[in-house]
Amino acid sequence: MGTKKETYAQAMDRLENIVRQIDNNELELDKLGEKIKEANEIIAFCTEKLKKTDLEVEKIWQEKQKYE
Repeated sequence: MGTKKETYAQAMDRLENIVRQIDNNELELDKLGEKIKEANEIIAFCTEKLKKTDLEVEKIWQEKQKYE
């Protein structure tokens, strides 16, 4: 996949590029499988980022509720 410091936005840009290539039939059949595998890895990365962010927000929210 990308570098360890890839951001969610960068990963989404890569995913959107892959989807565009597939939609526009820009990929040869030999490359299609590779790009689909890469897209699945990007989706897993983004899903994990979203889960971590959700947990962080929930933790902050719960801390805030203690003081109200």
